[in-house]
Amino acid sequence: MNFIPETDSVPGAESSTESVAESMVVPAVHVATDDCIELRRLHRFFGKTKAVEDISFTVRRGHVFGYIGPNGAGKTTSMRILATLDLPSYGDAFVDGFSVVNDPEHVRRRLGFMPDSFGTYRDVNCTEYLDFFARAYGLVGRQRTERLAWVLNFTGTEGMAEKPIRGLSKGMKQRLCLGRALIHDPAVMILDEPAAGLDPRARIQLRKMIRELADRGKTVLISSHILTELAEMCDSVGIIEQGRLLATGSVEQIQHQRETHRELKIRILHNADGAGASLSAVDSVTNLIVDGELLKFEFAGDLEAQAGLVSHLVQQGFAVAEVESHKKSLEDVFLQVTEGLVQ
Repeated sequence: MNFIPETDSVPGAESSTESVAESMVVPAVHVATDDCIELRRLHRFFGKTKAVEDISFTVRRGHVFGYIGPNGAGKTTSMRILATLDLPSYGDAFVDGFSVVNDPEHVRRRLGFMPDSFGTYRDVNCTEYLDFFARAYGLVGRQRTERLAWVLNFTGTEGMAEKPIRGLSKGMKQRLCLGRALIHDPAVMILDEPAAGLDPRARIQLRKMIRELADRGKTVLISSHILTELAEMCDSVGIIEQGRLLATGSVEQIQHQRETHRELKIRILHNADGAGASLSAVDSVTNLIVDGELLKFEFAGDLEAQAGLVSHLVQQGFAVAEVESHKKSLEDVFLQVTEGLVQ
């Protein structure tokens, strides 16, 4: 099924058309940079509602950036602006060096957008669906054939290439939508809740595909409510609430910035009460509980200080059998940074 017929060019029309177009189009300004995504003091207001307020961050080429926030925080609005589906009230954003305000056409050629909900045609099969978008992006001949084959293979939908979309599962539809966003080989991928509604196996497979895209040099911005998966796949994250960016950086950096106490459990053989009395005299130890052989407490110190604390117990003659340190997860940091506010 062909959605857009290919037509032969009219002899002599090409040069005249190009000359008219060149006289009308303002040359795009391209800023070469290692940051493939950049938001510069981005604002978006809807009446009195500040959906996005003064957000700035960058994502380096080949990195995966996790965009985290409660519902209504401004994630989708930011992504729509990056995808040139909306304009900022103030500020600007850049995709592969091109402004979404001044050069939207150049941005669209370099960007693949996977929204949280997308339209499909029930009676169209996977190949026809992808072929339609390949033609829309101007792919022709051998180039289009090769991209179709690659996308079907990469997304694992080649076995269902001739199957109507109405017969696909939620996970396969998500794969097909990812393929649609990849069909023109963009440098940047914007993925809005791509794992929503997927079963555990489908989420794992999607995570592997996203990581492989980054390894191939593509820059990925992804939003998700499944924070454990973002922590595993992302090079850096940003936490947004009520339209404002609260924290940004690698997961480890944000954990370090926000971590004031770590929970420690130390198992002491033979004289746990004596070890507990020794620890209670340490200023950085709080909320100490002695439970049989187990000492449970909060410790205000880094890993080096923790090692010194354990060494101190050993030097005093206490038999330290086990040490368990609970480091704050991305979910812990998210709960600590945000307040659960909505607009």
